[in-house]
Amino acid sequence: HVQFVESGGGLVQPGGSLRLSCTASGETLGYVAVGWFRQIPGKEREGVSVISSRDGTTYYSNFVKGRFTISKDNAKNTTYLQMNDLKPEDTGLYFCAADYLGPPYGSTWSETGFGGWGQGTQVTVSS
Repeated sequence: HVQFVESGGGLVQPGGSLRLSCTASGETLGYVAVGWFRQIPGKEREGVSVISSRDGTTYYSNFVKGRFTISKDNAKNTTYLQMNDLKPEDTGLYFCAADYLGPPYGSTWSETGFGGWGQGTQVTVSS
């Protein structure tokens, strides 16, 4: 099965930027998309963005649309999340995972059908 390792998190001031990376290893075939999720203290893990492995179609949750950009480098088996204009409410542990079911995603989506979770990378937005 596939396994992901996330990196790139850190401490940033409000309005700042970070780029997260998510590298896959193991069985990298069979899934149709890669998604980023985040877990904010006191809340359940929520979907942030998804990118199709087939055609690169991207999806974003409403709370990051226009600020975050997901992309992928197939040669490196790596998916990126460029996060701009970060807000304190973006603070949380960010994970990526493989999606074996595909769309629809809507304005938000659950973890159902996702697997290969990594340990996550911490993003802290604070002045």
